[in-house]
Amino acid sequence: MDGQIMSREKEALRVLTILLRASGSVTNMLKKDMLTYGMNPTEFAVMEVLFNLGKQPIQIIGKKVLLASSSITYVIDQLEKKGMVDREQCEDDRRVTFVSLSAEGQELMGEIFPQHSSVIKQLFEELSDEELHKLGESLKAVGYKAIDIYDTIEDEA
Repeated sequence: MDGQIMSREKEALRVLTILLRASGSVTNMLKKDMLTYGMNPTEFAVMEVLFNLGKQPIQIIGKKVLLASSSITYVIDQLEKKGMVDREQCEDDRRVTFVSLSAEGQELMGEIFPQHSSVIKQLFEELSDEELHKLGESLKAVGYKAIDIYDTIEDEA
């Protein structure tokens, strides 16, 4: 039994190493792809949210791209200076500011998003549909477990 436990631990460590290396490789590939469109990854992520979801409150955009309030405001400022986004104050709640793609931003994303999507499709072309689905479900399970463990560690600290 101890051999099985040790073997499971070794396999878990091996898989974690693979996951971290793959994550780094995917991140680097995505960054490089996004830079070819003249945007850093954070700007691209904001533009992608707006392209796919339409006008959004700044706070929601920040949550979708995992950025703090001050950071998302800076990114929106930069995109606004480039003419990619427009801001609109909420009439009902002055604390809320909506952001949407400008006509120029919409046109740019209409051109580049299909290219970006194609790169992502290439990333997973070695996997069957079933393998791709299973990978997504497995990574989701690992992610949720990591959150659970994180919360436990945080409580003990």
